[in-house]
Amino acid sequence: MAQEEEIKQKFFTTEAKVEQAFLVGVGGKVSNHDWSVTDSLEELSYLTKTAGANIVGMLTQKLDAPSPTSYIGKGKIEELISLKEKTHYDTVIFDDELSPRQQRNLEEALGVKVIDRTALILHIFARKARTHEGKLQVELAQHQYLLPRLVGQWSHLERLGGGIGTRGPGESQLETDRRLIRKRINLLQQKIESVRKHRALYRRQRKETGMPVVALVGYTNAGKSTLFNTLSKAGVDVEDKLFSTLDPVTRRVAPATGKQFLITDTVGFIHKLPPSIIAAFHATLEELDEADLLLHIVDITHKNAANQCLTVEKILTELNLENKPKITVFNKLDLVLSGESELKTLTTIHHFEGKILLPAKDIAFISAAKGWGMDELLNKIARHLGEKIGKVN
Repeated sequence: MAQEEEIKQKFFTTEAKVEQAFLVGVGGKVSNHDWSVTDSLEELSYLTKTAGANIVGMLTQKLDAPSPTSYIGKGKIEELISLKEKTHYDTVIFDDELSPRQQRNLEEALGVKVIDRTALILHIFARKARTHEGKLQVELAQHQYLLPRLVGQWSHLERLGGGIGTRGPGESQLETDRRLIRKRINLLQQKIESVRKHRALYRRQRKETGMPVVALVGYTNAGKSTLFNTLSKAGVDVEDKLFSTLDPVTRRVAPATGKQFLITDTVGFIHKLPPSIIAAFHATLEELDEADLLLHIVDITHKNAANQCLTVEKILTELNLENKPKITVFNKLDLVLSGESELKTLTTIHHFEGKILLPAKDIAFISAAKGWGMDELLNKIARHLGEKIGKVN
């Protein structure tokens, strides 16, 4: 036994160290359909676990707006520092996108790695991207995020103040890095533009065949991929994790009778999704613009279903898709109903299990996992596409 321990001490482990993360959020007054800081931190916790870190603590502060210099107040920073010895955190994750100034000040005060919600989402995206297009889009978003934050990367070489000797290696390296990143951003934008043109050509050819397109949208983990598999028999990987689908996937749905159509599964949306990330995925989101019909999938069992629904609707509005034909599909009914027959008794979703949801012009109730409500959903799709489609084989 002693010999085994002696041998182990002579080797270094190659296993990645699990980061010990402490989560911090700021919230003010909560009105109807607003996310509370507690709910927002709960989602940040889910993101953190998806990224593979261990959560050792959480801290919140009630402020009308985050501090422009340090996100949280000085008292909370001192409290956070005092908790370091007890929790042994090595990473602090903040629930909003930090400005370069906020991040720099927090890193200096806390002496550990500081990241924000945007960086966390980008990290998850980088792990999930599988296709060439997805990797290009993630890398572009990462570089655009990093560029204004480069100053702190070379702080150990910078010389502050003016006069002789102030133009040290840190400053020159900083400018070199900025130039390289800008060059890389330009190259990535050119490559993504090439992808966009290729997609546009593919969509034009698709239109010429007269094949209608139905696109799935919704909050991350609402069950879009499960519904995609149920309708298309595609066998796409499904995980109970955020952003299990990053790259868009399109498959043909061939009902027993009626017109065939294409269905596209897209990346899920999330609360506080930064505009920079939405912009980076513009080429992918064009699939939504070209679709004949959107299916907005809502997880009716989630306690924040109403806020999730509103978040998706808000992003669709920002993408100028608010007038696109749409069916709001309330999913996971198998978790709250005893059988498929009970679906027929549901006629409204304005108030369901204490959740106040947006009124929708056209709604459907389903369980994608159990296959409940598929016939009625297909009939609604058929009416929107102008032809009876029938049942899936």
